[in-house]
Amino acid sequence: MPTTSPSPPAAVTVVGAGTMGHGLALQFARHGAPVTLVDHRRANLVDARDGVEDAVEFLDSAGLLDAAPDTILGRIDHTLDLPAAAADASLVIETVSEDLDLKRSVFEEVATHAPTEAVLATNTSGIPITDIAAATPDAADRVVGCHWWNPPYLLPTVEVVRGADTSDDTLSRTAAFVEAVGRDPVIVERDVPGFVWNRIQFAVLRECAHLVTEGVASLPDVERAVRDGYALRTAAIGPFETADLAGLDLFRTIASNLYPRLSDANEPGALFDDRIATGRGGVDDGAGFHEYDDRPADVVRRRNRRVAAIRRAVED
Repeated sequence: MPTTSPSPPAAVTVVGAGTMGHGLALQFARHGAPVTLVDHRRANLVDARDGVEDAVEFLDSAGLLDAAPDTILGRIDHTLDLPAAAADASLVIETVSEDLDLKRSVFEEVATHAPTEAVLATNTSGIPITDIAAATPDAADRVVGCHWWNPPYLLPTVEVVRGADTSDDTLSRTAAFVEAVGRDPVIVERDVPGFVWNRIQFAVLRECAHLVTEGVASLPDVERAVRDGYALRTAAIGPFETADLAGLDLFRTIASNLYPRLSDANEPGALFDDRIATGRGGVDDGAGFHEYDDRPADVVRRRNRRVAAIRRAVED
């Protein structure tokens, strides 16, 4: 991996102007890279422009910007023309919907129009990189996973995922691009479903749902146990260091007793199904596992303030 201070890519193209797309565009623009944000709908680009402006306003108010807001905003272009946007890119990041056929069609077009040395990255959170790269056999060595966590302008780690044909050079260059924009690459050497972050996240979520469904504890209490207990500690130290501090013998004994009793459910189950069936799909519906009186944008801002505060505390 890079041993010298890397430089941002000369030009970045972000394909898909949703929540992750505009967040990625902002993070690269914050660090001096010219970015072109592409979508197939003009309305999505308008929403993305508003999203970037809101995020820049938040970062500025939190004292997290190193450049003037107008300077950052001026580095981001918006277009419907993917071939033109990809033509000069040194890095293309796809962040469209989690649909394999759609992603393959994007990569087929990008591989045709991007420079032959460009890195072709996907922000998929779980689709195998190898399956996506199969759409571009002549460029498969340049296809790599580059999975950012939401919001990308606040969370510090990015999964860089090797597909079956991803070259060492592509992996190294992608990690360097990530480092150049203030992020810490987590190298995922095997292209397993869910990579690292989502495998851990959904293992925790499955056990939480199991505890609520089985009546072990209420949903609010399980929420608090994770948010105000487990997650607060893991913001400071990881799971293996936690085991070191307590002693490996102790953790091995507890694991031997506990593992057989943990949930091994293969389906999300009624805790999700019943809410979705009654229109409680999450923040956009005003209700999910919780009730929401605020607009979705206000809920996001509240989340961002908390994440920023935790980051500042951890970094002090």
